[in-house]
Amino acid sequence: MLNPFFRNQGPCSILEILKLLEINGNNFENHKVYDVKDLLSSTIKDLTFFHSKKYKDLANKTKASFCITTDKLKSELPKNCTPLVVNNVLFSMSKVTSKFYPDAINDNFDNEVTNILDTKYKDKTIFGKNVLVGKKVVLGSNCSIGHNTIIEKNVSIGNNCSIGSNSIIRNTIVGNNVKILDNCIIGKHGFGFFPNNSKNIRYPHIGFVKIEDNCEIGSGSTIDRGSMSNTVIGKNTFLDNQIHVAHNVKIGENGIIAGQVGIAGSSVIGKNVKIGGQAGISGHLKIGDNVEIAGGSGVIKDLPDNSKVMGYPAKNIRQFLKESKWYIILQLLIPKLSYIKM
Repeated sequence: MLNPFFRNQGPCSILEILKLLEINGNNFENHKVYDVKDLLSSTIKDLTFFHSKKYKDLANKTKASFCITTDKLKSELPKNCTPLVVNNVLFSMSKVTSKFYPDAINDNFDNEVTNILDTKYKDKTIFGKNVLVGKKVVLGSNCSIGHNTIIEKNVSIGNNCSIGSNSIIRNTIVGNNVKILDNCIIGKHGFGFFPNNSKNIRYPHIGFVKIEDNCEIGSGSTIDRGSMSNTVIGKNTFLDNQIHVAHNVKIGENGIIAGQVGIAGSSVIGKNVKIGGQAGISGHLKIGDNVEIAGGSGVIKDLPDNSKVMGYPAKNIRQFLKESKWYIILQLLIPKLSYIKM
Protein backbone atom coordinates (compact mmCIF):
# COMPACT_ATOMS: atom_id res chain seq x y z
CA MET A 1 0.00 0.00 0.00
CA LEU A 2 1.03 3.62 -0.51
CA ASN A 3 2.95 4.97 2.49
CA PRO A 4 0.80 7.80 3.94
CA PHE A 5 3.49 9.02 6.32
CA PHE A 6 6.65 9.65 4.29
CA ARG A 7 6.79 11.28 0.88
CA ASN A 8 8.86 9.59 -1.81
CA GLN A 9 11.07 12.16 -3.58
CA GLY A 10 11.82 9.78 -6.46
CA PRO A 11 12.31 8.84 -9.16
CA CYS A 12 16.08 9.20 -9.28
CA SER A 13 18.36 8.17 -12.10
CA ILE A 14 20.65 5.24 -11.44
CA LEU A 15 23.56 7.49 -12.37
CA GLU A 16 22.65 9.83 -9.50
CA ILE A 17 22.62 6.87 -7.13
CA LEU A 18 25.94 5.55 -8.40
CA LYS A 19 27.49 8.95 -7.85
CA LEU A 20 26.11 9.04 -4.31
CA LEU A 21 27.66 5.61 -3.65
CA GLU A 22 30.93 6.54 -5.40
CA ILE A 23 30.53 3.71 -7.93
CA ASN A 24 31.82 4.11 -11.48
CA GLY A 25 28.79 4.47 -13.73
CA ASN A 26 30.45 4.10 -17.15
CA ASN A 27 28.82 0.71 -17.82
CA PHE A 28 25.30 1.77 -16.79
CA GLU A 29 22.48 3.17 -18.87
CA ASN A 30 20.59 6.03 -17.28
CA HIS A 31 17.61 4.03 -15.92
CA LYS A 32 15.11 5.51 -13.49
CA VAL A 33 14.67 4.12 -9.98
CA TYR A 34 11.27 4.87 -8.48
CA ASP A 35 11.57 3.57 -4.93
CA VAL A 36 13.69 1.71 -2.39
CA LYS A 37 12.20 -1.47 -0.89
CA ASP A 38 13.16 -4.72 0.77
CA LEU A 39 13.92 -7.85 -1.23
CA LEU A 40 10.42 -9.29 -0.94
CA SER A 41 8.31 -6.28 -1.89
CA SER A 42 10.54 -4.79 -4.61
CA THR A 43 9.30 -4.45 -8.17
CA ILE A 44 11.13 -3.93 -11.45
CA LYS A 45 11.06 -0.17 -10.80
CA ASP A 46 12.85 -0.42 -7.45
CA LEU A 47 16.25 -0.68 -5.80
CA THR A 48 16.80 -3.08 -2.90
CA PHE A 49 19.65 -4.36 -0.70
CA PHE A 50 21.11 -7.75 0.24
CA HIS A 51 23.58 -7.85 3.13
CA SER A 52 23.39 -11.34 4.67
CA LYS A 53 23.28 -14.95 3.42
CA LYS A 54 20.36 -15.44 5.77
CA TYR A 55 18.24 -13.73 3.12
CA LYS A 56 19.60 -15.52 0.06
CA ASP A 57 16.25 -17.23 -0.67
CA LEU A 58 14.59 -13.82 -0.89
CA ALA A 59 17.50 -12.48 -2.91
CA ASN A 60 17.09 -15.31 -5.46
CA LYS A 61 13.51 -14.23 -6.09
CA THR A 62 13.69 -10.45 -5.86
CA LYS A 63 12.10 -8.51 -8.72
CA ALA A 64 14.17 -5.37 -8.14
CA SER A 65 16.22 -4.04 -11.06
CA PHE A 66 19.11 -2.98 -8.82
CA CYS A 67 20.49 -4.32 -5.54
CA ILE A 68 23.12 -2.88 -3.21
CA THR A 69 25.21 -5.82 -2.06
CA THR A 70 28.75 -7.14 -1.61
CA ASP A 71 31.06 -8.90 -4.03
CA LYS A 72 30.61 -12.18 -2.13
CA LEU A 73 26.82 -12.08 -2.22
CA LYS A 74 26.13 -10.76 -5.73
CA SER A 75 26.04 -14.26 -7.29
CA GLU A 76 22.83 -15.01 -5.34
CA LEU A 77 20.87 -12.38 -7.28
CA PRO A 78 18.73 -13.26 -10.32
CA LYS A 79 19.87 -12.21 -13.78
CA ASN A 80 17.30 -9.43 -13.98
CA CYS A 81 18.81 -7.69 -10.94
CA THR A 82 21.98 -5.63 -11.38
CA PRO A 83 24.29 -5.68 -8.34
CA LEU A 84 25.73 -2.42 -7.01
CA VAL A 85 28.80 -3.66 -5.15
CA VAL A 86 29.86 -1.76 -2.02
CA ASN A 87 31.85 -2.46 1.13
CA ASN A 88 29.14 -1.55 3.65
CA VAL A 89 25.67 -2.45 2.39
CA LEU A 90 23.58 -0.97 5.20
CA PHE A 91 25.46 2.31 5.30
CA SER A 92 25.17 2.66 1.52
CA MET A 93 21.47 1.80 1.61
CA SER A 94 20.88 4.42 4.30
CA LYS A 95 22.38 7.07 2.02
CA VAL A 96 20.10 6.10 -0.85
CA THR A 97 17.03 5.82 1.40
CA SER A 98 17.73 9.30 2.78
CA LYS A 99 17.75 10.64 -0.78
CA PHE A 100 14.31 9.18 -1.52
CA TYR A 101 12.82 9.89 1.92
CA PRO A 102 14.64 12.85 3.51
CA ASP A 103 11.82 13.51 5.99
CA ALA A 104 12.29 10.04 7.54
CA ILE A 105 15.79 10.77 8.82
CA ASN A 106 14.66 12.71 11.87
CA ASP A 107 11.83 11.80 14.21
CA ASN A 108 10.52 15.24 15.08
CA PHE A 109 7.18 15.63 16.80
CA ASP A 110 4.17 16.84 14.85
CA ASN A 111 3.99 20.57 15.61
CA GLU A 112 0.71 21.05 13.73
CA VAL A 113 -1.52 19.05 16.07
CA THR A 114 -4.63 20.79 17.40
CA ASN A 115 -6.93 20.21 20.34
CA ILE A 116 -9.61 17.66 19.46
CA LEU A 117 -12.17 20.27 20.53
CA ASP A 118 -11.25 22.20 17.39
CA THR A 119 -11.77 19.24 15.02
CA LYS A 120 -14.70 17.46 13.43
CA TYR A 121 -14.30 14.63 15.95
CA LYS A 122 -15.36 16.67 19.00
CA ASP A 123 -18.95 15.42 18.74
CA LYS A 124 -18.12 11.94 17.43
CA THR A 125 -15.51 10.73 19.95
CA ILE A 126 -15.34 10.33 23.72
CA PHE A 127 -12.16 12.03 24.91
CA GLY A 128 -10.38 13.28 28.01
CA LYS A 129 -8.53 16.51 28.69
CA ASN A 130 -5.77 17.87 26.43
CA VAL A 131 -6.18 15.39 23.57
CA LEU A 132 -4.26 16.55 20.48
CA VAL A 133 -4.92 15.43 16.89
CA GLY A 134 -2.85 15.98 13.75
CA LYS A 135 -3.91 16.79 10.21
CA LYS A 136 -5.63 14.11 8.10
CA VAL A 137 -6.12 11.84 11.11
CA VAL A 138 -8.97 9.34 10.65
CA LEU A 139 -10.95 8.27 13.72
CA GLY A 140 -13.62 5.59 13.30
CA SER A 141 -16.98 5.51 15.04
CA ASN A 142 -17.43 4.74 18.73
CA CYS A 143 -13.84 5.54 19.75
CA SER A 144 -12.52 6.89 23.04
CA ILE A 145 -9.23 8.66 23.79
CA GLY A 146 -7.75 9.25 27.26
CA HIS A 147 -6.20 12.37 28.80
CA ASN A 148 -3.03 13.92 27.31
CA THR A 149 -2.85 11.57 24.34
CA ILE A 150 -1.43 12.75 21.01
CA ILE A 151 -2.47 11.25 17.68
CA GLU A 152 -0.21 12.66 14.99
CA LYS A 153 -0.82 13.43 11.31
CA ASN A 154 -2.15 10.80 8.89
CA VAL A 155 -2.73 8.20 11.61
CA SER A 156 -5.79 6.04 10.93
CA ILE A 157 -7.79 4.42 13.74
CA GLY A 158 -10.70 2.07 13.03
CA ASN A 159 -14.11 1.65 14.66
CA ASN A 160 -14.73 0.76 18.31
CA CYS A 161 -11.19 1.55 19.44
CA SER A 162 -10.04 2.68 22.85
CA ILE A 163 -6.83 4.70 23.30
CA GLY A 164 -5.59 5.24 26.87
CA SER A 165 -4.10 8.31 28.51
CA ASN A 166 -0.59 9.75 28.00
CA SER A 167 0.04 7.84 24.78
CA ILE A 168 1.63 9.01 21.52
CA ILE A 169 0.62 7.41 18.23
CA ARG A 170 2.36 8.32 14.98
CA ASN A 171 3.04 6.60 11.65
CA THR A 172 0.44 3.96 12.52
CA ILE A 173 -2.67 2.33 11.04
CA VAL A 174 -4.98 0.77 13.61
CA GLY A 175 -7.76 -1.68 12.73
CA ASN A 176 -11.18 -2.12 14.37
CA ASN A 177 -11.90 -3.12 17.97
CA VAL A 178 -8.38 -2.35 19.18
CA LYS A 179 -7.48 -1.33 22.74
CA ILE A 180 -4.28 0.63 23.38
CA LEU A 181 -3.81 1.19 27.10
CA ASP A 182 -2.07 4.06 28.94
CA ASN A 183 1.47 5.35 28.36
CA CYS A 184 2.14 3.64 25.04
CA ILE A 185 4.51 4.98 22.37
CA ILE A 186 3.69 3.62 18.93
CA GLY A 187 5.29 4.46 15.58
CA LYS A 188 8.53 6.18 16.52
CA HIS A 189 11.74 5.14 14.76
CA GLY A 190 13.53 2.00 15.86
CA PHE A 191 17.00 1.39 17.26
CA GLY A 192 18.63 1.32 13.84
CA PHE A 193 21.99 3.02 13.48
CA PHE A 194 25.60 2.45 12.47
CA PRO A 195 28.17 2.70 15.28
CA ASN A 196 30.85 5.25 14.57
CA ASN A 197 33.67 6.40 16.82
CA SER A 198 32.97 10.09 16.24
CA LYS A 199 29.20 10.10 15.59
CA ASN A 200 26.70 7.25 15.35
CA ILE A 201 24.66 7.38 12.14
CA ARG A 202 20.91 6.68 12.26
CA TYR A 203 19.18 4.65 9.57
CA PRO A 204 16.03 6.33 8.17
CA HIS A 205 12.85 4.43 9.04
CA ILE A 206 10.36 4.72 6.17
CA GLY A 207 7.91 2.02 7.28
CA PHE A 208 4.96 2.28 9.65
CA VAL A 209 3.11 0.25 12.29
CA LYS A 210 0.03 -1.77 11.40
CA ILE A 211 -2.14 -3.04 14.25
CA GLU A 212 -4.83 -5.37 12.92
CA ASP A 213 -8.36 -5.95 14.25
CA ASN A 214 -9.21 -7.09 17.79
CA CYS A 215 -5.78 -6.48 19.32
CA GLU A 216 -4.86 -5.16 22.75
CA ILE A 217 -1.64 -3.29 23.53
CA GLY A 218 -0.77 -3.20 27.25
CA SER A 219 0.24 -0.17 29.29
CA GLY A 220 3.74 1.21 28.83
CA SER A 221 4.41 -0.75 25.65
CA THR A 222 6.45 0.55 22.71
CA ILE A 223 6.10 -0.52 19.10
CA ASP A 224 8.68 0.87 16.65
CA ARG A 225 7.81 1.55 13.03
CA GLY A 226 9.61 -0.39 10.33
CA SER A 227 12.80 0.67 8.63
CA MET A 228 12.30 -0.72 5.11
CA SER A 229 9.18 -2.81 5.73
CA ASN A 230 6.35 -2.36 8.25
CA THR A 231 5.96 -3.54 11.83
CA VAL A 232 2.80 -5.65 12.06
CA ILE A 233 0.71 -6.87 15.00
CA GLY A 234 -1.60 -9.60 13.68
CA LYS A 235 -5.33 -9.97 14.35
CA ASN A 236 -6.50 -10.90 17.84
CA THR A 237 -3.02 -10.57 19.36
CA PHE A 238 -2.80 -9.44 22.98
CA LEU A 239 0.30 -7.72 24.36
CA ASP A 240 0.67 -7.38 28.13
CA ASN A 241 2.23 -4.35 29.84
CA GLN A 242 5.73 -3.00 29.17
CA ILE A 243 6.41 -4.94 25.99
CA HIS A 244 8.87 -3.73 23.36
CA VAL A 245 8.37 -4.63 19.69
CA ALA A 246 11.26 -3.44 17.53
CA HIS A 247 11.31 -2.30 13.89
CA ASN A 248 10.14 -4.64 11.11
CA VAL A 249 8.82 -7.27 13.53
CA LYS A 250 5.84 -9.27 12.27
CA ILE A 251 3.60 -10.94 14.86
CA GLY A 252 1.02 -13.38 13.53
CA GLU A 253 -2.63 -13.80 14.49
CA ASN A 254 -3.82 -14.90 17.93
CA GLY A 255 -0.58 -14.21 19.76
CA ILE A 256 -0.44 -13.91 23.55
CA ILE A 257 2.63 -12.12 24.90
CA ALA A 258 3.16 -11.56 28.63
CA GLY A 259 4.74 -8.56 30.33
CA GLN A 260 8.25 -7.20 29.73
CA VAL A 261 8.93 -9.30 26.65
CA GLY A 262 11.39 -7.82 24.16
CA ILE A 263 11.35 -8.75 20.47
CA ALA A 264 14.37 -7.49 18.51
CA GLY A 265 14.25 -6.08 14.99
CA SER A 266 13.09 -7.98 11.89
CA SER A 267 12.04 -11.14 13.71
CA VAL A 268 8.91 -12.89 12.42
CA ILE A 269 6.58 -14.49 14.95
CA GLY A 270 4.06 -17.05 13.65
CA LYS A 271 0.39 -17.58 14.46
CA ASN A 272 -0.94 -18.75 17.83
CA VAL A 273 2.35 -18.10 19.63
CA LYS A 274 2.50 -17.77 23.42
CA ILE A 275 5.45 -15.97 25.04
CA GLY A 276 5.97 -15.87 28.82
CA GLY A 277 6.97 -12.78 30.77
CA GLN A 278 10.46 -11.28 30.47
CA ALA A 279 11.42 -13.54 27.56
CA GLY A 280 13.76 -12.07 24.96
CA ILE A 281 13.87 -12.85 21.23
CA SER A 282 16.94 -11.91 19.21
CA GLY A 283 16.72 -10.09 15.89
CA HIS A 284 16.19 -11.58 12.40
CA LEU A 285 14.71 -14.83 13.72
CA LYS A 286 11.76 -16.87 12.49
CA ILE A 287 9.47 -18.26 15.19
CA GLY A 288 7.00 -20.82 13.80
CA ASP A 289 3.27 -21.25 14.39
CA ASN A 290 1.93 -22.61 17.70
CA VAL A 291 5.23 -22.06 19.50
CA GLU A 292 5.30 -21.69 23.30
CA ILE A 293 8.19 -19.83 24.94
CA ALA A 294 8.45 -19.99 28.73
CA GLY A 295 8.94 -16.87 30.84
CA GLY A 296 12.50 -15.58 31.19
CA SER A 297 13.75 -17.52 28.16
CA GLY A 298 16.31 -16.17 25.72
CA VAL A 299 15.65 -17.19 22.10
CA ILE A 300 18.73 -16.87 19.90
CA LYS A 301 17.87 -19.15 16.96
CA ASP A 302 14.90 -19.97 14.73
CA LEU A 303 12.16 -22.15 16.22
CA PRO A 304 10.09 -24.55 14.07
CA ASP A 305 6.31 -24.89 14.32
CA ASN A 306 4.88 -26.36 17.54
CA SER A 307 8.10 -25.92 19.56
CA LYS A 308 7.95 -25.60 23.35
CA VAL A 309 11.11 -24.05 24.79
CA MET A 310 12.51 -22.52 27.95
CA GLY A 311 15.83 -21.39 29.42
CA TYR A 312 18.80 -19.42 28.13
CA PRO A 313 19.64 -20.20 25.47
CA ALA A 314 16.11 -21.47 24.91
CA LYS A 315 15.90 -25.20 24.25
CA ASN A 316 13.26 -27.93 24.12
CA ILE A 317 11.39 -27.80 27.42
CA ARG A 318 11.84 -31.52 28.14
CA GLN A 319 15.57 -31.29 27.51
CA PHE A 320 15.80 -28.24 29.75
CA LEU A 321 13.95 -29.90 32.61
CA LYS A 322 15.99 -33.09 32.28
CA GLU A 323 19.26 -31.15 32.41
CA SER A 324 17.97 -29.06 35.31
CA LYS A 325 17.12 -32.24 37.25
CA TRP A 326 20.68 -33.55 36.94
CA TYR A 327 22.04 -30.12 37.86
CA ILE A 328 20.05 -30.18 41.10
CA ILE A 329 21.24 -33.72 41.88
CA LEU A 330 24.87 -32.69 41.33
CA GLN A 331 24.46 -29.68 43.61
CA LEU A 332 23.20 -32.01 46.34
CA LEU A 333 25.99 -34.53 45.79
CA ILE A 334 28.99 -32.17 45.62
CA PRO A 335 29.08 -31.34 49.37
CA LYS A 336 28.83 -35.04 50.23
CA LEU A 337 31.63 -35.96 47.81
CA SER A 338 33.83 -33.23 49.26
CA TYR A 339 33.22 -34.57 52.76
CA ILE A 340 34.14 -38.13 51.69
CA LYS A 341 37.36 -36.88 50.06
CA MET A 342 38.42 -35.20 53.27
